[in-house]
Amino acid sequence: AAVGSYTLVRPLAKECAHPERNALAGTRRTTPPPPKTPSPSLGSAGTPNMMLRLLSASSRMLSCAAPRNPGQVVGSRGLAASASAAPVVHKISAAPMVYVSGEEMTRYTMQLVLDKWVHPHVDTSKWDFYDLRAKNRDDTEDQVLRDVIAAGNKLKAIFKEPTITPTAGQVKRLGLKKAWGSPNGAMRRGWNGITISRDTIHIDGVELGYKNPVFFERHAVGGEYSAGYKLTGRGKLTTTFVPEGCTDAEAIVVDQRDIVDAQNAVVTYHNPYDNVYHLARIFFGRCLAAGITPYVVTKKTVFKWQEPFWQIMKEVFDADYKAKFVEAKIMAPGAELTHFLSDAATMKLVVWTDGGFGMAAHNYDGDVLTDELAQVHMSPGFITSNLVGVDEHGVLIKEFEASHGTVTDMDDARLRGEETSLNPLGMVEGLMGAMNHAADIHGGADEVHPYTAKLRAVIHKLFREGRGTRDLCGAGGLTTEQFIDAVADELK
Repeated sequence: AAVGSYTLVRPLAKECAHPERNALAGTRRTTPPPPKTPSPSLGSAGTPNMMLRLLSASSRMLSCAAPRNPGQVVGSRGLAASASAAPVVHKISAAPMVYVSGEEMTRYTMQLVLDKWVHPHVDTSKWDFYDLRAKNRDDTEDQVLRDVIAAGNKLKAIFKEPTITPTAGQVKRLGLKKAWGSPNGAMRRGWNGITISRDTIHIDGVELGYKNPVFFERHAVGGEYSAGYKLTGRGKLTTTFVPEGCTDAEAIVVDQRDIVDAQNAVVTYHNPYDNVYHLARIFFGRCLAAGITPYVVTKKTVFKWQEPFWQIMKEVFDADYKAKFVEAKIMAPGAELTHFLSDAATMKLVVWTDGGFGMAAHNYDGDVLTDELAQVHMSPGFITSNLVGVDEHGVLIKEFEASHGTVTDMDDARLRGEETSLNPLGMVEGLMGAMNHAADIHGGADEVHPYTAKLRAVIHKLFREGRGTRDLCGAGGLTTEQFIDAVADELK
């Protein structure tokens, strides 16, 4: 069936996701694209990139079963066997959701996760898969991104692998027509994003950075991420605002100044505050349920326009939550909601390693501070990332992903044949969160929730036993592929 400008491909139940069968550029896939093929040589990654704390593993490419007739299956040695001889395996029926595949090291690792942790146990035929590689966005003139947004609005539950926003160098290397904008920004706008919740992941019996949970709410829209700009020379700059329903003659002058330097960047952006009321309720509600103390972060002493963010957060807290926090003995009687300047929040994240607190901030501050949060907590692999939006009927849309990027340096090492050790926990927490949310919305929670709980328990068990990835277990930890196989064996 035609979908947008490309074709919806529905494979047979026994069909394998083989590269040659998904060769049509610009198709929406019902199976994810295959990972890149690594070099056969082995060596040492040896890169200083901080993201490599997540990682390092000898690269073995997944091989796909040979094409076969519907009445045949593949035996342990790859030989065709009678379907009647194969054991009947009950699979959990996953609820409908959107699966967005990305690229580089995280794409490779998530394909391993799907093939070895998910597909043997879960029927994912109701999932809609989309290929959001930069090349596919280019080939479809970004129709694939528009269709992802439409599908997310429909199904309300999305898992997204890390993707890239192409740089000038990547545009040239990948042969792109242009430098496409951030897919994350488009999704946040398309799903009326309210907040990006980023929380610490904890494993019983394993000491990470924070002893107790730390929650973070990052305003999902506005600020520098939606800025317009021009590079200018000398001259006069006037910024005006025309209120809705008014004429240009009624424009309000926001700012006026002389530009005296020969080279300048003139930037315009705004912070939308209507949805901060929703952000406040989400944040305070989560902190109350977890028994942790909330704080609000701005730079309002210098950036005066950030004052409304603090005022709205305090208004909602005082009216709807203050008494509840006192009743729950999280805050003492008479205590007030505390505001931190972003400078102070930076220090608190370093010294408050007992955890048990939450912070809420603007878009950019939230981005920077949660990067710091990840480093204090050992690794970006131990941080969740969940975008919460809302549709026109007030129904929540939730998109789950990792808090880190595609780990380009590690992927380069993998393609050179060097060992890698990527911690997939942040991504897998996102996948499990999307599966659970989809089941809660569309049904099937009685099957899906036990599966995701078991998967989480197995991963945590291996980390406790010292059989985790090297960001936590050191040089003796497992490679990417070894860790995937170890979890797969426990799930059998």
